[in-house]
Amino acid sequence: MSSNQSNIEGKVFIMKKMAIKNSLKIIAIFGLFIFAFSSCHNAKQTRTLKLAHSLDMTHSVHLGMEFMAKKVEEKSGGKLKIDIYPSGQLGSERQCLELLQIGSLAMTKVSGAVMENFSPKIEILSLPYIFRDKQHIYKVLDGPIGKQLLAECSQYWLRGLAFFDAGQRSFYTKKPVRTPEDLKNIKLRVQESVTAINLVKALGASPTPISWGELYTALQQGVVDGAENNPPSFYLSRHYEQCKYYTLNEHTAVPDMLIMSTVFWDRLSDDEKRWISEAAQEATIHQRELWNISEQEALAAVEAAGVEIIRPDKSLFAAKTQGLLDAYKSKPELYAIIQKIQETK
Repeated sequence: MSSNQSNIEGKVFIMKKMAIKNSLKIIAIFGLFIFAFSSCHNAKQTRTLKLAHSLDMTHSVHLGMEFMAKKVEEKSGGKLKIDIYPSGQLGSERQCLELLQIGSLAMTKVSGAVMENFSPKIEILSLPYIFRDKQHIYKVLDGPIGKQLLAECSQYWLRGLAFFDAGQRSFYTKKPVRTPEDLKNIKLRVQESVTAINLVKALGASPTPISWGELYTALQQGVVDGAENNPPSFYLSRHYEQCKYYTLNEHTAVPDMLIMSTVFWDRLSDDEKRWISEAAQEATIHQRELWNISEQEALAAVEAAGVEIIRPDKSLFAAKTQGLLDAYKSKPELYAIIQKIQETK
């Protein structure tokens, strides 16, 4: 074979290769066009929002959100749907809020204790013994004060939709705690909340911020000696396997909050906003009913698993933490809200 023929065949091979590549590019571009057109077409039919949270799928708050998603689909006739990603699949509570702020996630559920890092006035809800009882909690959160605190979130690209019942938080530990003195020098896991840290310090314990997903291992390895949470969370997390004492001092009643990205909210039609708002309020009522049942079931379950339920004199703990409320007298705007909460009947 001559060198000229070899060169010609080589050029032909290269040209064929380039032709194949160009064909593949055209096919790929055409495919992307078809996909984009199809996605736009489908988007007109159904809008799907992603909601992420860190709770177990059997938790009443998760069930409440499932109820809300069902109601949204019903109200919209299938035009609007909510897909739920539980158990920290898309990140921690803080990470989910950050995703909301940049518009990478539509909705999330977070504790008010975490939310205070983004919307400062929410810290009031983490103060110890600010609520008298369950009915007082509902009156405050369902009334003008609750609506004001939800509205405050919007200036931080986070729209507050509703409060879910997260019960009252109490200490669970590896040794019995009957009075505040028993907490001295105990290492307690707390949420990423300045208010929670100050509360634990006021009681003489050593606060250690740890994410919820890492807490079981931290208890198992002795990184902390205990933590604080409501009965269903104590039970569903299986933390009772590590902590055999649950002291029902009920120091705080920090609600869970349903939050939506304002990036997504502002894109919704008036009808879509109405469907979501109505469904969120209906879900709140439904979740409270589930909560009350799950709270009693959780206490019975951990007790059956060998946990000692301690019912202490709450006034001893309240007296130790009163200074945290008094400190707000130097912050007139926040102290005025505290007084309104205390005056709510």
